Amino acid sequence: MNKVRITAIRQTVYGDLMAKYENPIEHTCDVREGQQWISVDGQCPEGLCPSAWESMRPFVESLARGEGNFYDGWMKDPMSAMISCNDGFRPFSFYIEVTNE
Repeated sequence: MNKVRITAIRQTVYGDLMAKYENPIEHTCDVREGQQWISVDGQCPEGLCPSAWESMRPFVESLARGEGNFYDGWMKDPMSAMISCNDGFRPFSFYIEVTNE
């Protein structure tokens, strides 16, 4: 199976939606831009947010099996994907790609 690198690319924050719909919370996300993880055998890497993992898991598992070309040519590199976590107030975008590390 391929190893898959997961890189936290960017977080978007929707303050207007947070003000309108979200109850105030003290702690949200520990992910930081530039952070990387390596998935081995399609498994969730230690320290990766479980909610983010659930959003990207099917793509990581497919890349680990050597599959790719999601949505018929969506990505320039067919062995990659750009996936966002499911936080509707402050989603993080993750670039996932096959790696030889």
